[in-house]
Amino acid sequence: MRPSRSGLLARLGQPLAKLGPGLITGAADDDPSGIATYSQAGAQYGYGLLWTMLLTFPLMVAIQLISALIGRVTGRGLAKNMAGVMPGRLVGLLVALLFTANTINVGADLAAMGEAARLVTGVNQHAATIIFALASLGLQLFIPYRRYARFLTVLTFSLFAYVALVFLIPLDWADVCAGLVGLHADLGESAATTIVAIFGTTISPYLFFWQSAQEVEEVDQDPNEQPLLTDPAEAPGAMERIRIDTIAGMFLSNAIAIAIMIATAATLHAHGVVRIETAAQAASALEPIAGHFAFALFAVGIIGTGLLAIPVLAGSAAYAVGDTWGWRTGLDRMPWQAAGFYAVIGAAVLLGLVIDYSGFDPIRALYASAVLNGIIAVPMMSALMLVATSRKRMGEFRAGPVLATLGWISTAMMAAAAAAMLYVALV
Repeated sequence: MRPSRSGLLARLGQPLAKLGPGLITGAADDDPSGIATYSQAGAQYGYGLLWTMLLTFPLMVAIQLISALIGRVTGRGLAKNMAGVMPGRLVGLLVALLFTANTINVGADLAAMGEAARLVTGVNQHAATIIFALASLGLQLFIPYRRYARFLTVLTFSLFAYVALVFLIPLDWADVCAGLVGLHADLGESAATTIVAIFGTTISPYLFFWQSAQEVEEVDQDPNEQPLLTDPAEAPGAMERIRIDTIAGMFLSNAIAIAIMIATAATLHAHGVVRIETAAQAASALEPIAGHFAFALFAVGIIGTGLLAIPVLAGSAAYAVGDTWGWRTGLDRMPWQAAGFYAVIGAAVLLGLVIDYSGFDPIRALYASAVLNGIIAVPMMSALMLVATSRKRMGEFRAGPVLATLGWISTAMMAAAAAAMLYVALV
């Protein structure tokens, strides 16, 4: 007997129902500033740095799984959990630096979105930036969490513009595969700086806070769910969902990054364009080489990913600050129910808008943001690992040997990246 159409649709929809916080987190990692980093890597080094994305994938999955599990198991955000393993003043300092780095990133992303809109439609760049900022802020302030989360999930499809772009360009797949496995990898001093930038872009502190907070939101929104420490019986289903969701989100993130690097390597690098400073510049440089359609896909992708990333950047800062000060937090609450939380979101977006109008060099801003993220990531990740491996804090759900090992390797890698960033900044 043939299965009914509704039965088939239900079975096909089951995996999609497991996607949420991890998918949004992974997609937000490919924000306009990340697109600029991956574009520069492809333009300057061709396929030579593709291997970095395969290297970072398991490490990125591990640290995001740990962040999600801490939220789901304890029912508390990362800042509250971090305060249990490090001094409160240090947590406050790290959260303040996170807010600063996120605000700078918001400003750079808004500027990139405005420039992309100008390139595609000819509208005034600053006017477009204001519209994007206010639209993003309005969605966070007045749209209920469940509907808003669905909106963000839909926005992840904008990333497939970069996958489509790869199919528009003739490729030498032998060279692509060689780049993916690290044959002829460039490990010189100039390439090392770009590798550090890729690591810092791919594994960022705001992603830890966002995914963990969204797991807490998922529990708060469902009266049938409790933190796993309270109701261990929920663990099998919750763990499976988190694994599928996180792996899918990080796979999407790295696959899109690879697509961007391949596209820019096959076009810009192949034609001698080796200097890219912004995502919009990469889109503009594509047009005479790959055609108007490829340019439009790239530019539209910048706008879509920016609309996705700005709420994550601002929201993660608000969750971190709110948890640190013991405020009521959550996108499910209306602004008057969590005034401090939404004030931080508003401040991050509006200060980002001020950065765009200030005339401050967005590249210098992004570099400063990367250095800050590199510095704060190491103690934050160390604290996450101490929480995740603690039987006292995680009970029977503490990280196992494989996940713990990958988490500590990821932390060590970020420590090396931070040291390299500081060396480049000071020398």
